[in-house]
Amino acid sequence: MASTLSQWFRSLRVKLLQRYEHQPFVSCLAGLYGCQWKHYKRSQPEGCCCNKLEGASFAVLVAAFCLTLLFLYFWGQAKNDYNDFDWFNFGNLGFWFPWSVVLLAVAVVFFTYVTVLVLLAVCLLSEGQKLYLHWSHKIGILVSLTVSVIAMAVLSNLWSKEWRTLLLSFQVTAPFLHVGGVLLMTSLAWPVALHFFRMKSTVRRGLIMAVYLTVLLSLYLIPLGLYSPCIKEKGTLGPAPALIGHRGAPMLAPENTLMSFEKAVEAGCDSLETDVTISFDGVPFLMHDYTLQRTTNIHEVFPNRTNTPAARFTWNELESLNAGDWFLSHNPFGTAGSLNADDRQRAGNQSVCSLQAFLQLAAQTGKLVIFDLYRPPRDHPFRDTWIQRTLEVIQNESSIHSSQVLWLPSNLRALVQELDPELQQTSGSRLPLEELQRNHIVKLNLDYTSMSAELIREYTAVNITTNLYVISQPWLYSLAWCAGVHSVTTNAPQLLSTISSPLFIMSPDEYKLMWILTDLMSFVLILLIFFFHRWRERELAFCTGSRIKLEGGTYSKFKKGNLP
Repeated sequence: MASTLSQWFRSLRVKLLQRYEHQPFVSCLAGLYGCQWKHYKRSQPEGCCCNKLEGASFAVLVAAFCLTLLFLYFWGQAKNDYNDFDWFNFGNLGFWFPWSVVLLAVAVVFFTYVTVLVLLAVCLLSEGQKLYLHWSHKIGILVSLTVSVIAMAVLSNLWSKEWRTLLLSFQVTAPFLHVGGVLLMTSLAWPVALHFFRMKSTVRRGLIMAVYLTVLLSLYLIPLGLYSPCIKEKGTLGPAPALIGHRGAPMLAPENTLMSFEKAVEAGCDSLETDVTISFDGVPFLMHDYTLQRTTNIHEVFPNRTNTPAARFTWNELESLNAGDWFLSHNPFGTAGSLNADDRQRAGNQSVCSLQAFLQLAAQTGKLVIFDLYRPPRDHPFRDTWIQRTLEVIQNESSIHSSQVLWLPSNLRALVQELDPELQQTSGSRLPLEELQRNHIVKLNLDYTSMSAELIREYTAVNITTNLYVISQPWLYSLAWCAGVHSVTTNAPQLLSTISSPLFIMSPDEYKLMWILTDLMSFVLILLIFFFHRWRERELAFCTGSRIKLEGGTYSKFKKGNLP
């Protein structure tokens, strides 16, 4: 029995000390990485993994990987605002194109390309091979790096708020990014340990270990600085935020049309949001933009007035416009194709909606309403009486109750309160509590990037609820839910209404357990890998009594007779 066990351990030791070069696999890796299909030179198993030039190329490759990953993550998390980005470009370029999707595709292509090269390099290093990156890949890496840097610089300049979105996303993704990062560094322990124990230069060995350990320890300790409202004790999660249809349900129908608001009601919205402009003859109507170019066929009906402010048109002129065809032709959310034939026909026949018709729909369905009110331009007949005219429609021309109206305009708020004290005063600014209470504010309407669980609790304590706009992605909705937000304005009520619980929620104890187990298992595996390579390199040196030799250009297998 003892003899059998001894033979088994001896056999295992022989197999562990054998060096294998998986020639077809290595040749394929070298061909893809360095385009050396015919003249690939096999490296010696000792020494540095590459010369200085290739070392610099590998460093640039790693930098490109990090930046393309950041670019992809940055723009991927910005999906909530793709529609705003595309219409921003429409306003500047004058034509519609889904630039957001194109930019995402570019980010995916560059990241995929760089990631493949990194994987090839890691595999070559794991096989004990030296790196020789082909010049075409070096150019490709520089292009990927340059485009990513320029794109992020331009987006940061034009769309800086997306950095705040990125920071918010970490409150949901950070626990999983931590696990993924630790797994990645654990898997890299094999090639790092292999080349660490083969390197003869003490400086290089110290440098590679310093970099590796710095990154590893940073990942281990990242959870110490992590905050997420979704890491909370069980039983403390409040009700789901109510849904406010942003210009209706703009993924299912043309925005700010009766069809859009009806779809929002069908999707389960508790409130409806819109934008109000006063026509030249005093009819309040729904229009978000300053002009009619984007959401009507103004270029066909009034081709010489495409740049004229919407408030300069009379109601009869506005009624002659089509406000639905653009939705089918531009397909702003990529959802128009999902409409059935009846809905497509109905969408294409929508017209500009009046405030009176909008309020009647809200009154009939029992929904709350909130709207931005735009002051007419100079020389407009209702420039100084636009608020009084809007109040007239609410009080005298519709059956809606004033308590159903969340009054958002800040102009002449004291006068509005005096004329109609039942309106629910709503502020679009995060003002001091004393000022909010003095103005009888009952709700705050804030950009979602202002999300703060602490501030929401402070406002709730004095009976001020919070609404965040515009939230259309499930992860953002989940984060708002965990933070205690009371309602959200959304482009996607049909999607968010199906979410029964936050996408990510766990107790502090569960998160600590996940964190500790992940770091502990990683630490143990890395230690085992380093001890294995240290033992193997020492045993190989002892068994051979000299440097490892190559037979026929490939790593030789040590035969049992060579071992003591």
